[in-house]
This record gives sequence, C-alpha cells and structure tokens, in this order.
Amino acid sequence: MIKVFADLQALSHAAARLFAKEACRAIEARGQFSVLLAGGETPRRAYEILARQPLRDMVPWEQVQFFWGDERYVPPDDQRSNARMARQTLLDLVPVPAAHIHPIPYRSSPRESAAEYEDILRAFFNNGPPRFDLVFLGLGENGHTASLFPGTYAVEERERWVTDVYVAEQGIYRVTLTAPLFNRAALVAFIVAGGGKALILRKVLEGSMEPRRIPAQLIKPVNGTLLWLVEREAARLLSHDCLTDAPLRPHPRPRHHSN
Repeated sequence: MIKVFADLQALSHAAARLFAKEACRAIEARGQFSVLLAGGETPRRAYEILARQPLRDMVPWEQVQFFWGDERYVPPDDQRSNARMARQTLLDLVPVPAAHIHPIPYRSSPRESAAEYEDILRAFFNNGPPRFDLVFLGLGENGHTASLFPGTYAVEERERWVTDVYVAEQGIYRVTLTAPLFNRAALVAFIVAGGGKALILRKVLEGSMEPRRIPAQLIKPVNGTLLWLVEREAARLLSHDCLTDAPLRPHPRPRHHSN
C-alpha cells in the first residue's frame, strides 16, 4: 500500500501516528511492542513528534522494545550514529526503560559488532523466528535500504540475521540486519521524502526486479504488510495505477540474463 502526503511534516505526523497506533495494538494484544528504527534524516521529524504531546502520552513506553535496522560502525557518541540521533530526538525524552533500548554495539570490529547484535536478537526472540511488530525503513537514491547497498555481499545474505558490510563509496563499514529478518516483520513501513528519491522509488515499485542493483526490492514481508509512506515530491513519477490505497501489485519477475 502506498500513501502519499503533501510534505515532510505531514509524512512525519503519519509515521508517528502509525508508531503510536501499532504500539497500542501490540501492547494490548501481547503486552509488548518491538520496533526497528531507521536512521538517516527522513525519520528524524517523526521521532520528534512522537516525543511531544499528544502522542507522547498515548504510547505505553515502558512496554516498548527498541532496536535498529542498521548502524554505521562508529562509536555511539559519533554524530553519524543512528542510535545517537534517536536518543536525542526521542528516547531521552520519553520514559522508556534503559533495558528496553538495544542499539547495535560498537565492538573491536564490525564483524564482532554484527555477531553480538545477532546474539542479542536471538536471545530476545528465544531463538525462535524473529518477528518485529513494526520496522521503519528508508530508501536511498541508489536503491539501498538499511545498509543493504547495491552489489554488496549483505544483499546476498540469507542465513545470518545481522551482517557487517563495507560500503566502498562511503569508505565506511556498517552493520545491518538482513532481508530475511526484515521480511518476517508484521509491518514494514518505508518513509520516503524528497524529489531526489522520485526516480529510484519508481524503479523499486514499477521497474524490473533487480535486487542486487536495487536492494529495496528485497523487502517483501512474509505473512506481514508492506506500507510506503511517501512525500508528494518523491511520488511524482509513479503511475496512476500505483498511486492507490490498494495493496501493491507483486513485483515483476526477475529478468534472466545469460552468463
């Protein structure tokens, strides 16, 4: 399903309301809400809105468990840290227990950080199938989501829940959850804003299935829901058929290339 909003402010309010609604629903049903936060600049405003009234008082923060979909391999106080941004805009401003905040650890190597985070996730889910109540994801202009970047081995990973990955164009290691884990979520919501995302958004939703080149196409929840929250400028190249509140049509079949 695709929902289009007039500007970033409206988009951010919608994302914040979605968080609050899903939190209340999960906590009423099971006593707990587990969420994967996205990094980057696009969700920042949504986190700020959640930390303020009226949504702040709607969420039972003591029963929310926070995780991250990816992180740059930087110390937690680094300005590039996704966890640092979430703390500044949301987590330090609401009464969530410290034990319910699970950032990706910064250890002696990216691989060690990834392995430890996978252990944390497996312990949280009691070594059973991981199923987050809500996953927030962003979309990069090159088609990446989380730290699943085009052409990297992270895109191919099917066994591990978490992997390290080197992003050559940025000259940095990252730690990311993998597509199979994202696809087990009950609800995956992309938050996409800006005219610079228009072309790649059209390719993701209406183009040929080429997940090595456009990793966001890997996100297809199994027994879950995929939702796109999109600012109007980012949606400007989508076809009329795509811009409905009906469920998304399946991706086109992959193109087969001879070797």
